[in-house]
Amino acid sequence: MVDITASQMRHQAIVWLLLQLILELSSCTHIQMIRGSTVQLPCGPPESDFDGAVMSWKFNGKNRSYIVESSGSATVIKNGLYLSISPVTSANEGEYVCLAKGLNVESMRRYNLTVDESFHYAVKVTAGTNVALQCHFPASGQVKANALWFKDTGAGKRTELNIQDDLTDDKKLELLYPNDQDQTIMLRRATMDDAGVYYCETAEGKSLSTVDLIVEAAPALPPPSCKKVDDAWETCQEEHSRTAEPILQESIEEFSMKVYSHLRGIHPFENLLFSPISINGILSHLLLAARNNTRSAIETAVCVPHDFHCIHFQMKRLREKIVQSLQMASQIYYNTELNLSRSFIDQSFEYYEAKPSKLLETSEENTQMINSWVANKTRNKITHLVDSVPTGTQLILLNAVSFSGQWKVKFNEKPKKGLFTKLNGDLVRVPVLYHQKYLATIMYITELKAQVAKFDLTGDSSLYIMLPHSGKAAALEQVEERMTDFAVREMIKQLKAASPQVAEVTLPQIKLDMEPNMNILMKKLGLSSLFEGATLCGLNSEQDVVLDEAKHKAFLALTAQGVEAGAVTSMSFSRSHPSFSALRPFILLLWSEQANLPLFIGRVIEP
Repeated sequence: MVDITASQMRHQAIVWLLLQLILELSSCTHIQMIRGSTVQLPCGPPESDFDGAVMSWKFNGKNRSYIVESSGSATVIKNGLYLSISPVTSANEGEYVCLAKGLNVESMRRYNLTVDESFHYAVKVTAGTNVALQCHFPASGQVKANALWFKDTGAGKRTELNIQDDLTDDKKLELLYPNDQDQTIMLRRATMDDAGVYYCETAEGKSLSTVDLIVEAAPALPPPSCKKVDDAWETCQEEHSRTAEPILQESIEEFSMKVYSHLRGIHPFENLLFSPISINGILSHLLLAARNNTRSAIETAVCVPHDFHCIHFQMKRLREKIVQSLQMASQIYYNTELNLSRSFIDQSFEYYEAKPSKLLETSEENTQMINSWVANKTRNKITHLVDSVPTGTQLILLNAVSFSGQWKVKFNEKPKKGLFTKLNGDLVRVPVLYHQKYLATIMYITELKAQVAKFDLTGDSSLYIMLPHSGKAAALEQVEERMTDFAVREMIKQLKAASPQVAEVTLPQIKLDMEPNMNILMKKLGLSSLFEGATLCGLNSEQDVVLDEAKHKAFLALTAQGVEAGAVTSMSFSRSHPSFSALRPFILLLWSEQANLPLFIGRVIEP
């Protein structure tokens, strides 16, 4: 018989309680979440019981950095005590394990998270307003057909909404982004009869979202007025501030990557080219006229702080700074019926060198006038922007840019052919630029998972070509998903700090002439209100104008001499040295080293 003292009994009791705690926390908790929701997973006991503990999270057997890398929505907070996931997507499904090690206790907690792709939510609006009913396909997979929308009619019945066949200009229902992962529809001028339950499903009948729409009677409000908000844009009080220029640089970089992300979604598996500085330039010009919510929406779209009064002054300085490599021009055409405010006219000229010109009598004359202006400002790189100008057009804003840069190290003039490998594996014979011993800066950028080459151009500019590790679509998509403004900024820094090296270089001679869908892009940027009725009191305090169409055309050519590019945006309304061969899909970035921001961004899939 063993004699056990009281202190030993207490010790045994404590050990038993700790073991019980560990077993309890080690059990797996099953959690089912709705896509788009937020969840915080606790790691262990309350913080007071776990002072100084070390927390480590794993997702499907991999460490916490993989959680952020794979889903982009998971964040470890409170020193690891919680894992916050917002928004929850299908990429977050799986097993989460947190191991907590303290001085006197060690615990493990497991969660099995599943995601219900059927998104059920309610939205309340007042009568007469527009409302977006959201629906999304799962992030993985290609969109083969648009989703179907239904409305509950009671007694277990429902009717399919007629969205595809509504071709009128004044649509009641509109699918905002056809053939996109985002299948959101816009219901305009909601009435009490529009209230009810709406269903969004795949063509195969799988539920994607259920929306309870509540419509309340609108209060009697005075008609919108520009009273007290039609003054000129505020004067920049910080013209000599050292922070204003970096603010604009970072905002344009962020805007550029945001636009690229949207456009590659709108135009999947296609060549792509746009000038972020041209699109940004026209939105900044329009910002001169915007007030109230419209001003906030445009500021958010171009990624500038809402109290950044110096945006126009800095845009002017930027245009002057890069004039050696890029010429930028703005223009305003207006109907004489539209009484443009004096402040908008004066500030348009002061900041954007745009002097308003009157529209002519006929559509044909206006079409020719606009296309001639575009051809002149892009040095005939783009000669045709619009097919016609509707007779009711009140205002047309234009922004054109033209770039010409020579290779600092010339390629061989002798014609040479090469085989370009497309995403599907097909080979296409193309003319190439070739040099056996080209001096270029070439690095493998781990953060982007791409080999990047920097080619110096005259005018203090550079062409960066990002080559995925393979010619498959998944490798290209991986690079694109990692192309944040921060990642690109770090890439530029790394290549600037590195020394050029001799390499065998092969580039396809290409000519890109692209016209991305700007109407959809505007909506993706949160500017749907421009098409509905924006507050542009700085433009005119008496008449309402709405955006009828936005257009953007971009041209870029790689030739033996160098890089030629142009863009216009309108709003109407076995070797001894390494090799670099871009004979498979790649991403290109035309960068102003002087201004430290992107001028053109593109993707080459079909040479």
